[in-house]
Amino acid sequence: MFRRREHIEIKSDDQLQVMRAAGLVVAQTLERVRQLVAPGVTTADLDDCAAAMISDAGAAPSFLGYYGFPAHICTSVNDEVVHGIPGARVLQEGDLISIDCGAIVDGWHGDAAITVAVGQVSGDSQRLSDVTQASLWAGLRAARVGARLSDIGHAIQTSIEAAGDYGILEDYVGHGIGSAMHLEPSVPNYGKPGRGPRLVPGMALAIEPMVTAGSAKVHTMSDDWTVVASDGGMSAHWEHSVAITQAGPWVLTALDEVWATPSGGPE
Repeated sequence: MFRRREHIEIKSDDQLQVMRAAGLVVAQTLERVRQLVAPGVTTADLDDCAAAMISDAGAAPSFLGYYGFPAHICTSVNDEVVHGIPGARVLQEGDLISIDCGAIVDGWHGDAAITVAVGQVSGDSQRLSDVTQASLWAGLRAARVGARLSDIGHAIQTSIEAAGDYGILEDYVGHGIGSAMHLEPSVPNYGKPGRGPRLVPGMALAIEPMVTAGSAKVHTMSDDWTVVASDGGMSAHWEHSVAITQAGPWVLTALDEVWATPSGGPE
């Protein structure tokens, strides 16, 4: 799982400040898109909003054109776990939509995702989203100086398993982030603690649990992007970019200045 000689980018304080600027663009974009989510809205409408927000902020989208991806955000609805392509799909009452966004400021990236209820959703759907978000924060709190990389995945897995019988995707994981959107190391959402590189100041990671209501088995649709739960069950995806600092895990993609302390939680 962890290669011995993986190169992990270490950022200066100034570089982390620019990453925070990129993260704030992502946070503001996701908040505005979240406000638009409603029955009758298309996923293309959400993408148009994100495109305008990123452009107006003087940033560039991380996703558009990435290996040919055709949109500014990913919009994954219900059994679509990740990498859904915005288009003509009309959101319906009771849907659960995961929205993933990335932005670049002066060459530095921010990346985050949220899951949003469309109108009134079932209790099971809301709980799935809540469990996934709580596991993200468990992982963020574990991203502290001196910990091992696998401590993050262990914290996420422990949080999810304590909440019930959910599926944790294993083939899709978090990642390093900084001068590129995807950098070493990979950050699994499961595993035993105490393994992998030790976390040091200047590292930055995108932590992103992807959880299903049933089986964790997934497959990719014919568009070569959209990953769906093979059993057709609901899914949720929450993500933040976080910097490892001496003061604690600094959540770069939060709307406000947020540190993932033991008492820290969803902003």
